[in-house]
Amino acid sequence: MSTQGPASAVARLERDAIGLAPVLFQSITHMAPAAAVAFSIIFAVTYAGGATPLAVVLALIACLFVAISIGQLARHLPSAGGLYTYNARALHPTVGFFVAWGFMLAEPLVAPLLYLIFGNVIGVYLTSHFNTPTWLWAPFAVVAGIGVWVLVYRGIRISTEAGVAMGAFEIVVFLALAITLIVAAGSKNTLSVFNPSTGNTHGLGSLFAGMVYTVLAFIGFEASAPLGEEAKDPKRTIPRAVILSCVLIGVFYLVCYYGAMVYFGPLQAGSSDPKVGFFYFNGGDPWDGLAAKVWGPFSILVLLAIINSAFANSNAGANAATRVGYALGRVGILPRALASVHPRFKTPYIAVHVQGALGIVIAVVLGFALQGPLNAFALLGTIATLVVVMIYILTNLSNIVFYMREHRDELNPLWNVIVPVLGILIFIPVLIAAFGIDFGGLGITSLTAPANAAPWVVLAWLVLGAILYVYLSMRSPAAIQETATTFVEA
Repeated sequence: MSTQGPASAVARLERDAIGLAPVLFQSITHMAPAAAVAFSIIFAVTYAGGATPLAVVLALIACLFVAISIGQLARHLPSAGGLYTYNARALHPTVGFFVAWGFMLAEPLVAPLLYLIFGNVIGVYLTSHFNTPTWLWAPFAVVAGIGVWVLVYRGIRISTEAGVAMGAFEIVVFLALAITLIVAAGSKNTLSVFNPSTGNTHGLGSLFAGMVYTVLAFIGFEASAPLGEEAKDPKRTIPRAVILSCVLIGVFYLVCYYGAMVYFGPLQAGSSDPKVGFFYFNGGDPWDGLAAKVWGPFSILVLLAIINSAFANSNAGANAATRVGYALGRVGILPRALASVHPRFKTPYIAVHVQGALGIVIAVVLGFALQGPLNAFALLGTIATLVVVMIYILTNLSNIVFYMREHRDELNPLWNVIVPVLGILIFIPVLIAAFGIDFGGLGITSLTAPANAAPWVVLAWLVLGAILYVYLSMRSPAAIQETATTFVEA
């Protein structure tokens, strides 16, 4: 294989290093199935209430459409640049630059976001059982950060193989718990959880607001795309991994939240009353509380699964972030030092060190500044969702334009027109809801603090990106143009 453009002079990542299973679990672990169930989607319940399973279904459909678009683009453009390369080539290098700039905000936040969960889960457990200081979450977050740093530095093969083992464990535990809840619910099993007005105030308005957090749970299914230069047969492996991860984990989320809602009671699940609502159950740790009710002492498995999920997800997030940093350094948008590849481990080690240090600092500083790791998680998660939803919309558009412009002979009306158009239409109201804008009389309300600061952070980041774009256009226009051509060709 050869890399097109001037970037070919840069040292390369390890070719044909990993097959379908590790690439698939790169996406699966990046989604953090257990941590997403236990922490991301519980925020959705505060808006969508008992209709949260429907919010999961709609998020699954929307993300599946994006997954198909990614798969269609990866057939021709396997690259460590991932989605930014797709958008640059299909739409315009300027669009590719801003997608890359968005990812440079969103991707590096994934690892610290999960360090916060790792530290919080262990810290809360120790505080409740052994009366330890509440600030103990911080050193455990640092431990998680150092562990991920070492794994990602040592190589993509060992890093992704670790992800396979850890991802399988968390899925088995939560799936077993969900099935137990469904059985225990007995006659309370109901399809009303798929009615948009069940247990919430504004029906579709509440549902779209809840989807901000069900989409957050899906973020990462595209994380295998940046491994396009290290995967075996990437033109087949990457599309399969992206689509399979989206479908499999989407079904997993659906089973988990169907079980939780029918067991807990869909009508009271979204209540803001701390004595009644799902979000507040068991002191704000509802899944551990549900497990204690149906599993007794074996509920410790849920705690272990969440800890495992947080670590595995941060590992996958660091892999994706460092590969995007490598690709942007390779074309000169970021410092070229980030494209340096370790002579032994074949990893972008400078990018790994930057991500490793930055992730730990963000987690600890924000955790203390916002008076707790969960507040920091809410802010970082909402920022990531806003950025990624915009990128998903552009990627659907890229699917349409790329095949119409460059591969009209291969254009399939279903996969290259209908699917991406529907994907765009589903994501637009979610994006509007994330900004707290009501439309169509749906009754959408603004997100609560500190998540409501996320739109302003994203807008500020885009302004900074515009300034950088003008600077690069004058000083290094080739760097922006090369985002459209940095891909692997057979």
